[in-house]
Amino acid sequence: MTNRMIGVITPILTPYNDDLSIADDLYLAHAADCLAGGAHYLSPFGTTSEALSNTSRERMEMLESLISSGTARADQLMPGTGLNSLEETLTLSRHAVELGCAAVMTLPPFFYVTASDDGLYRYFSQLIEGVASDALKICLYHIPQNTGIGISPALAARLNQAFPEVVVAYKDSSGDWENTKAVIEAAPGISVFPGSESFLIDAMKVGGGGCISASCNSNVGAIRAMFDHASEEDWKAAESMLPAINVHRQAIQRGGLIPALKSLKAHQSGDARWLNLRPPLENAAPELGRELVLSLA
Repeated sequence: MTNRMIGVITPILTPYNDDLSIADDLYLAHAADCLAGGAHYLSPFGTTSEALSNTSRERMEMLESLISSGTARADQLMPGTGLNSLEETLTLSRHAVELGCAAVMTLPPFFYVTASDDGLYRYFSQLIEGVASDALKICLYHIPQNTGIGISPALAARLNQAFPEVVVAYKDSSGDWENTKAVIEAAPGISVFPGSESFLIDAMKVGGGGCISASCNSNVGAIRAMFDHASEEDWKAAESMLPAINVHRQAIQRGGLIPALKSLKAHQSGDARWLNLRPPLENAAPELGRELVLSLA
């Protein structure tokens, strides 16, 4: 890969109206804020976006809205496309490629937790062959605590070797630094993104690509500044920022990530619609945002 994907990527929240339809106005405004704050890319409809609570049609329509509204360029977007059904994953992935998106972030097919690496290789290779486009770029999405099945370092390397111009990135949301490091070592052709900015410096020291982190929704400016120092190998400056960044991350994690981020957005914006989450998740508590602001101050 000559144009390696690197940077700070925000997996953007999905705000909902009180009837639980997507709040387009809040969505587009938040996306614009994340990019203005320093995100290199947005990743709509990942875990933080409550992706699996949204229909394929909603996901495609919001992707189109981000581009048609001028909120984001297509080459700033890496939408989530992974579903159990290969055909549905193909539909979302083809749509993203047709729009000109930078890449797609794809889960392994979940529920089938006993699937082997050979079975997963079959799934991803048929996805690539089905999309049949040189423009397709895939970020493998490893989050085994949610999916029940992971993408091993060996499988990532095998896919990159077979499809070096397609399988170009890996998001590691396992929270396991040893796995992150193992993927970087096994698949040097892949840009590996930890799912937390807490690992950004360690990853970049050994060839990682940056981070794809939920807290980029609330702290993207600081995370981008730390990335910039790290990309210049100014490790001292980057590491001086990490304690405060970790305090922010840990506060958001204690609040449950999605509800914490949404309550914080509701408090900062004054718009109570941010408190809405789709079932089976419960709505965010309004007092959580106020508590976060006080604790982070």
